[in-house]
Amino acid sequence: MLEKETELKLNKLKEYIKTLGSLAVGFSGGVDSTLLITVAHEVLGDKAIAVTEVSSFVPEREIKEAKKFCEERGIILEMAETDPLKEEKVRFNDPRRCYYCKFDIFGEIQRIAKEHGIEYVAEGSNMDDLGDYRPGLEAVAELKVKSPLREAGLTKADIRAISKELGLPTWDKPSYACLASRFVYGEEITPEKLAMVDKAEQFLIDKGFREERVRVHGDLARIEVPSYDIESISKEELRNEICEELKKIGFRYVTLDLLGYRVGSMNEVLKK
Repeated sequence: MLEKETELKLNKLKEYIKTLGSLAVGFSGGVDSTLLITVAHEVLGDKAIAVTEVSSFVPEREIKEAKKFCEERGIILEMAETDPLKEEKVRFNDPRRCYYCKFDIFGEIQRIAKEHGIEYVAEGSNMDDLGDYRPGLEAVAELKVKSPLREAGLTKADIRAISKELGLPTWDKPSYACLASRFVYGEEITPEKLAMVDKAEQFLIDKGFREERVRVHGDLARIEVPSYDIESISKEELRNEICEELKKIGFRYVTLDLLGYRVGSMNEVLKK
């Protein structure tokens, strides 16, 4: 059962979405956008559609999960195919990379929404997202994309609690960010490097690490896992297996970050 304050926020979300009348949700299949499209579909029916990005920045597993969820729920799903690397500032990983990416993808979602006669476009950021360095939210504001979860005052904890109450499979899904967020600023991002990150992270997931990142520093892979997983990933047999696999994938050096997994660790250089 939801706490009263969380339930009030959920009702506020429903009322806000109802006032919009029709909505295209940028749907990644993550915790936030899954709740958003679920509530939007409940309130608006087929006047709410999901639009999922298909690009080299998005792992295939995420796209498959998004498709499966919408099929099971009877939600209309469209694919927005983009090529973020065509933009030079994205390709060379400018600190404002996320701004250019978001502007591109939500411009495409707006085009798809128009084709469907949908008036508004929404994204899934929540109140906790306001604390980190997120230039992508500037693009969201400029394009007048709606942020219903923030309008309702929902935090990540609220979203997980509501998702669990609604029986959504994503209620305890680890947070996810696009593959480009694994690269040090100024390093050229290529399809080959993105594929290396995707394969390396999938290998760690297959080994049972639900929350992980493989950060790229040239030919070095810096693995982040939560502090409670550091002991298990450091065991000799597994450690050797991980090093061998990541070197096969294409990394020359493999290291473990003793500070553990943390959101936005690549942004730490911007705070000095």
